[in-house]
Amino acid sequence: MHKPRTIRISLAVLCALPLAAGAQEGLKLKPHPTLTLTPPSHPEAAPVFLEADTLRGHEDKETEAEGGVRLRRGGQAVFADWLRYDKRENEVTAVGNVRIEQRGDVIEGERLRYNLETDRGFMEKPRYTLTPVPTAAAPAPAPIKPRFTDVDARGRAERLLFEGARQYRAQQAEYTTCEPGNDDWYIRSKDLQIDKNRDLGVARDASIVFMGQTIFYSPYLSFSLHQQRKSGFLTPHYGSSSKSGAEITVPYYWNIAPNRDATISPRLLTKRGVLLSNEFRYLEPAYSGEARIEVLPGDRQKDDVTRHAMFLQHRQALPYGWYGALNLQRVSDDTYFTDLSTQINLTSQVLLPREGALSRGGNWGRGGAYGFTAQVQRWQTLQADVLAPITPPYNRQPQLTLAAQNQDVLHSDFDFIGNFIDFDHPTLVNGRRLMAYPSLSLPLQIPYAYLTPKVGAHITHYALDKSTTTLPDSTRALPIFSAETGIVLERDTTLTGQRLVQTLEPKLYYVYIPFRDQSRLPNFESGVQDINLATIFAENQFSGHDRINDANQVTLGVTSRFIHSDTGSERLRAALAQRYYFQSQRVTVPGVPPRPNQSSSSDLLAALSGTIVPHWTAEMGWQYNTDLSQTQKFNAGARYQPQPGKVLNLVYRSTVNSVRQTDISTQWPFARQWTLLARWNYSLLDERTLEALGGVEYNGGCWVFRIVGHRFATATQQASTSVFLQLELNGVSRIGSNPLDVLRRNIVGYVRPDARPIRPGGERMPGP
Repeated sequence: MHKPRTIRISLAVLCALPLAAGAQEGLKLKPHPTLTLTPPSHPEAAPVFLEADTLRGHEDKETEAEGGVRLRRGGQAVFADWLRYDKRENEVTAVGNVRIEQRGDVIEGERLRYNLETDRGFMEKPRYTLTPVPTAAAPAPAPIKPRFTDVDARGRAERLLFEGARQYRAQQAEYTTCEPGNDDWYIRSKDLQIDKNRDLGVARDASIVFMGQTIFYSPYLSFSLHQQRKSGFLTPHYGSSSKSGAEITVPYYWNIAPNRDATISPRLLTKRGVLLSNEFRYLEPAYSGEARIEVLPGDRQKDDVTRHAMFLQHRQALPYGWYGALNLQRVSDDTYFTDLSTQINLTSQVLLPREGALSRGGNWGRGGAYGFTAQVQRWQTLQADVLAPITPPYNRQPQLTLAAQNQDVLHSDFDFIGNFIDFDHPTLVNGRRLMAYPSLSLPLQIPYAYLTPKVGAHITHYALDKSTTTLPDSTRALPIFSAETGIVLERDTTLTGQRLVQTLEPKLYYVYIPFRDQSRLPNFESGVQDINLATIFAENQFSGHDRINDANQVTLGVTSRFIHSDTGSERLRAALAQRYYFQSQRVTVPGVPPRPNQSSSSDLLAALSGTIVPHWTAEMGWQYNTDLSQTQKFNAGARYQPQPGKVLNLVYRSTVNSVRQTDISTQWPFARQWTLLARWNYSLLDERTLEALGGVEYNGGCWVFRIVGHRFATATQQASTSVFLQLELNGVSRIGSNPLDVLRRNIVGYVRPDARPIRPGGERMPGP
């Protein structure tokens, strides 16, 4: 019987020695032996390198290594006190201080059995650290935003099973994204499955332990590992409001496809009942959109009336360069938002559109472009505040609009805007309006100055519904002439020790429009524009096209900017403007008197904005009536933001006889890891708080806790109060009600705390 040959390699020798037939004993080797092994089942596979203090083995069978063992193979490494490698099975068994590293994951334990070919095996008493899997760009972008930051996850278990590449199953396991040494929170699970290929974690018989206390239990809990979408129940949201009582929402997220998803969210309102909400989103190369339906059967606060809301937004690319869009919104009653929403941007909605549009754009001539839109638009008007009734706007069914321009027509710039609208209203004058406004302008420019004369004709025809008015059909034609000129002067200067360029930019804008009697024309859409530094340089002081002001006027303005010499960034801007009239106003909007005959000028406008000193930005606007020597409007605001997460906003608003408000908001750390959140918007005239917010955040490094109270006016004599309580466990879930949108809207400059774990070296892990 042939005796098998063995190889014993001592600490005094080293060899790169394949254990193949014909290997010879007695070779003299160098210190610290290394073996290069190739699995027989896959000769083309990556070789296995084995290092140890002592190596011994049977050729073509197995190799034993002892003392400082290190096995390496194509992105994998195993360390142990003792290791046996079975060459025929391509399997590793290791004991004592075992550590396996693969694709960034590190798992340590007492005993390991692992098949290098199938990526299957187990480890006893493991401690693991799992890193994010780099993901390639998806062929079609998903319509949902990532919810969490890429972080390392770690934990321990009684036993860990390797179930394939990047797939693990841990028994009696713990899982957390906190940095080593910090176990503020973790998931405790009887069976934890981690599939990094699908970015999926599934915990069975699972509890969330926070600060040593179990705060949540579920027989089945699934979560996304690193920002990816997956189907499953999301963490319940808790909250309360003064109108609906305590609330709990248990959303279910359905990841239908990479380009489709749905969220089904039953919401229990203790004072009202159960509101069922379903949101569906879709994204295709040619179209995209989202639809949401809400139903509250038998609202106990509304005599058991069923309430509902429907929202649809759809965008569609069509053949031959056409584009379509739908925006349909409807609620069951006027107080739907004020009763059921906890956000002022929803409760303040009074007009819900139902509109569809088709549009197309293209080029014409040399350097010309055009855009055409066909639109149907109707409105639902919500009369939520009986003390402040709203006049519904006109429906437009249809509205056809054409805009065109060409910079090479008779050596001038040609512009055209025209539309046809059929205006419909249940109680006001109905009719159709056709409007066209072609114009030519001639830009003349040198390096430091410019002059742009412009001439055009505004033509409008009305065909009215005689059952709604006695006004006759009519046509209005108005020639319009304007000229704009200005110069730009510069000089070098310094401010707060910085080298700057200061500009001085005076500007003159002249408009002439002859008078046409428009008192017998209907007014479908025109109103007086609020005067500001943008509208003061406009041809028409009225919005819309039903009223065109008569004008013989000039607007003078000057702007000065301070620009950083090295970076080109603007540090400070100051502007001043006023319009001067050469004739009295004769054209008016119904219900609005003309300006006084003795008034020869508009209000004086002034503005200042920019960075005054480091970390301080300021903005000021002033509107002053020179005839009455009275301030009409004054707004001033300042922001101090020395670093992200530390901001103070101070605002004052004043409008003569109607508005006097202060508005203060802040996000400010006041103790280690604690941050104050606050806003107070107060009406000095009404002696009433319009909106108030107060709360705190605590940043625990791998978790954030926030509690926020929010109160705001929903009508003249009504208000809504809500309380948000949220625990954010980084990389896994958010428990409670989400106040982040409320905080961003109320505190300008608010930054969500960075709850990413800190690596042992001190730097924060990458994140969005």
